[in-house]
Amino acid sequence: MAHTRHRKFNTKDTYPEQKLDNDLAQAVVARGTVIFLRGQCPQDLDTAKNIESHDPVEQTHKVMQNIRQLVEECGGRMEHVTKLVVYLTDVRHREAVYRTMGEYIRGVHPVCTGLVVVALARPEWLVEIDATAVIPD
Repeated sequence: MAHTRHRKFNTKDTYPEQKLDNDLAQAVVARGTVIFLRGQCPQDLDTAKNIESHDPVEQTHKVMQNIRQLVEECGGRMEHVTKLVVYLTDVRHREAVYRTMGEYIRGVHPVCTGLVVVALARPEWLVEIDATAVIPD
């Protein structure tokens, strides 16, 4: 593991009433080169074209693929992700979004904050996620 993950937990234990399975931590201690990502939305990084889907799962896959691509382009790996902030326009999408996000952070244990917001920059976007990663010294 690239960083010290303090008080690791899984959301299936924290939220037993929800069908979640995300590896998270209460804190991450990291030293190295910090990568701050802009909030990622369900659009192509090269063309800024939205994906065609209004499904929260498909939108989350694109968002997480963008995060992975950007972290790797900056010289990092997903295991270097230390923090995620998830913005949802509808709390009813939470489980689907978090389950999908969990596929990309299995074993990573970043810290994570989730917010429900009135809207995102485009009305068709259901989810936006910003990330911070630290490439170890």
